[in-house]
Formats: sequence, C-alpha cells, structure tokens
Amino acid sequence: MTSLNLSADEVLTTTRSVRKRLDLEKPVPRGVLLECLELAIQAPTGSNQQGWQWVFVEDADKKKALGDIYRKNFEWYRQQSKPEYAEGDTRAVQQDRVVSSATYLAEHMHEAPVLMIPCLEGDVEFAAQGGASFWGSLLPAVWSYMLALRSRGLGSAWTTLHLINHGERQAAELLGIPYEQYRQGGLFPVAYTKGTDFRPAKRLPVEQVVHFDSW
Repeated sequence: MTSLNLSADEVLTTTRSVRKRLDLEKPVPRGVLLECLELAIQAPTGSNQQGWQWVFVEDADKKKALGDIYRKNFEWYRQQSKPEYAEGDTRAVQQDRVVSSATYLAEHMHEAPVLMIPCLEGDVEFAAQGGASFWGSLLPAVWSYMLALRSRGLGSAWTTLHLINHGERQAAELLGIPYEQYRQGGLFPVAYTKGTDFRPAKRLPVEQVVHFDSW
C-alpha cells in the first residue's frame, strides 16, 4: 500500500475524525485493513496480555443493522443538553460544524465500505472497575490504527454512541461477539478520504491545559 510519505509530526497533527470526507464508494481491500492492524497491535497493552480482538464488518445487511443502532442512539443523544462555551472559545466556533458533520455520519454510517469494532477481553463489571487501566490496553492500539489509516490515505471517526441504550449487546448478538467476555471500544467507519489535505485542528492553547507540580 502506498504511503503518503508524511512525517510522524504530520500524521499526529492531521489525523482527524473524518465524516463528510469519507469516500463511501471506493472499496477498501482487506490487505490494507490487515496492514494497518499489523502496525496497530504494536501498541502497548497491560501486562502484555494482548486481549484485543478486531471485528471488521463488510456485509451490507450487518452494516445497515449497526447503522440503525448508531442512528437511533445518535437521535437520543441530540436531545440531551450540550456543553456551553464562552464567547470566542474555539470549541464554540466549531460546534455547529461538528454537529453537522456528526449528523451526516449518523445518516451514512452504514454506507462506509467497512465498519470496525475493536474489542477487549473483560466483562462489564471488570471494565467499569478497571477504568483507565482496562481501556489503556486497547485505546492506544485503536489510535495507532487511525494513524496508520491516515498515513495511507484513509480515514475514520471514533464513535461510541452505538454502545449505549443496550446497543453494545445488540451489536454483540448481531456479530457473534461473546458479550459476557468482550467489551467493545467503539464503532469506526473505515474508508479512503476525499483528498488527503487535512490540517491541524484548532485546539485550546496549551497554557490553558497544562500544570506543573500542582493544579
């Protein structure tokens, strides 16, 4: 697979949550999916347990079923209260655009060439009690997967809304994921992107989020 020849800094600063710019028409070869996964599973994992499993969904009917779960939960989420930001806050400036982008993805999730669900071994209670120590054995690998996609001209968006309102169990039943044994880390559309000219996002100045020695 041809690389975009981006530097490490460029990959890190331009890997975006891609929604409207996903190419829903262009197929994604399995070889590309596996090549990115080979890189992703080099990420650290607690006690080197490597308890992850990766589910890639290409079947149109199953993608539609997952999309239905996601869209239903997205509509519920839209009705909840939203964060309020001070005037001039970069997050406030981008909020309408983010909502529009997220709405588009909810409507088109099932059209992505591939949907990916990363899983980690552990029951519901263990995942809740373990918190950061539990998810720390999966999330670095998932982010590495998104970086690998970016470096090859593909993109994704990290979504978790399919997990709420019993959606995780529904997805597990649909895909045969052992619900009592594995937790799902999200639902990721995987596609080539329409263009590769992504830029760093506007973020809060580091001075507003950094602390040394005390808060």
